[in-house]
Amino acid sequence: MRFLGNIEAKVDSKGRVFLPAVFRKVLQGGEGQSLVLRKDVFQPCLVLYPEEVWNVQMDNLRSRLSRWNAVHQQIFRQFVSDVELLTMDANGRVLIPRRYLKMATIESAVKFIGMGDTIELWNAGNAEKPFMEPDEFGKAIESLMSDIDEKNQPDEV
Repeated sequence: MRFLGNIEAKVDSKGRVFLPAVFRKVLQGGEGQSLVLRKDVFQPCLVLYPEEVWNVQMDNLRSRLSRWNAVHQQIFRQFVSDVELLTMDANGRVLIPRRYLKMATIESAVKFIGMGDTIELWNAGNAEKPFMEPDEFGKAIESLMSDIDEKNQPDEV
C-alpha cells in the first residue's frame, strides 16, 4: 500500500470529507475499507491508517513494551485508546469527529498528504507547515542519503 501526493478537499458542515480518489483506489487493493484515525504523536495533524497497517503498528509497539512496566502500559494505553474507527460511505466520504477536527485545527479545508502506508490530514491553511524549505530539504536529504551510501560501500581490501 502506497499513498503518495497531496490533495486539498473541503470538509462539509457535518465533518464529512471525500477521501481523494487516488487514495481510495489504493485502499481498494487492500483487505477492506476500515480506517483508523488518530492525532499524530508529533505534529498538529491527523493520521489515517488502513486497519491492516494500524494492526502492524500496534503489534510493533506492543512488542517493544512490557506489560509489567507501568510507564510502558501508559504509553500503550495512550497510543491505542484515543483512536476512532472510520468507514467510508458509498460516496467515498469519511466522517471525522469534531474533536479530531479541533485537534488539528481543521475547519473547512483539509490537505491530505500521502505518507506511504498512511495518510496525514492537515489544516489546509497550514499548507507549508509539514514541509521544509527547498534548500533545507535538499541539504537534509543529501546528508541522509550520503550517510546511507557510505554505510553501504564495501570495505576496501
